[in-house]
Amino acid sequence: MQILNRTESVLQLQNGLEFQGFSFGYEAPSDGETVFSTAMVGYPESLTDPSYSGQILCVTYPLIGNYGVPENKTINGISENFESENIYVRGLIISDYSFEYSHWSAVKSLDQWLKENKIPGIYGIDTRELTKVLREGGSLLGKIIPAGCKSDWNIEDPNTVNQVGVVSCKEVIRYGSGDKKIVLVDCGVKHNILRCFVKRGIEIIRVPWDYNFNDGSIGNYDGLFISNGPGNPEFCDVTVQHIRETMNLDKPIFGICMGNQLLCRAGGAKTFKLKYGHRSHNQPVMMVGSNRCFITSQNHGYAVDNNTLGKDWEPYFINMNDGTNEGIRHKSKPFFSAQFHPEASSGPVDTEFLFDEFIKLL
Repeated sequence: MQILNRTESVLQLQNGLEFQGFSFGYEAPSDGETVFSTAMVGYPESLTDPSYSGQILCVTYPLIGNYGVPENKTINGISENFESENIYVRGLIISDYSFEYSHWSAVKSLDQWLKENKIPGIYGIDTRELTKVLREGGSLLGKIIPAGCKSDWNIEDPNTVNQVGVVSCKEVIRYGSGDKKIVLVDCGVKHNILRCFVKRGIEIIRVPWDYNFNDGSIGNYDGLFISNGPGNPEFCDVTVQHIRETMNLDKPIFGICMGNQLLCRAGGAKTFKLKYGHRSHNQPVMMVGSNRCFITSQNHGYAVDNNTLGKDWEPYFINMNDGTNEGIRHKSKPFFSAQFHPEASSGPVDTEFLFDEFIKLL
């Protein structure tokens, strides 16, 4: 039904709650795990972040769309303005949509961009109330249904699917050049991670999540990087086995987000699902053994159980909000990881020095 040239739409949650709003973007039903982000800016980055694969994203900042969407430029195969080659969210939930956009770099509206990529959006939602619901009940399965679209309640929980396998590259890709060469295991890598290494003069060999990079097919390498990615780390046992093989070679290893969880599992620790995950630009973390606290950007639904770390490992960072693990390091070998995003994009870059620490180890 049209009201003031607006199509009504509804967000249905698995707990029975419904939120009425209006449709923008692509008008079709879509479902997934409903999560929220507290970011004030950066929706082009967030929507193209592979870590949101299988999820409907609620942005808590009230006004979205006012600066439009930039051109998708690539330099040497790396996107200049986005975090991957695709939009990975299954839907977007916002409070107020700005129909007029203005920014020097914008080439289209958010509505047009979502239509082109067949991603539905819904606005006019009380996102503060929805966020309170998610904080109480945890992440919930949900469905966006525009008026006139038929849809039953039949949702596949994205956490029961190997989302890393969905978003990972399908073949070996190389970037940059330099004296040092790293293997980058692509679990859903954000392009700003690629940018951070390339601008530091590092050659990158990007391999699929399940690629055996120790079989000699890609030659020698100086270090291993394990990227961020979506979903449950328990699906990546083959990756964990390859990480263990590299650990036996004593090569430097650095992991971010999913990479933190996989390095922990390779070291014998366990992971668990968080109630609603950490998805914001302002999560405070403290470096263990110091008084240094950093403001970080995060996007993950699982965490490492500190109590299961072996005697050779120790926590590197701790979340100051809930005390959960934010990184680990080996006590004697050059292995470390961060649960947050040192490369951010968008968000604070206070911890980008971790890339320099890894390169020193190379």
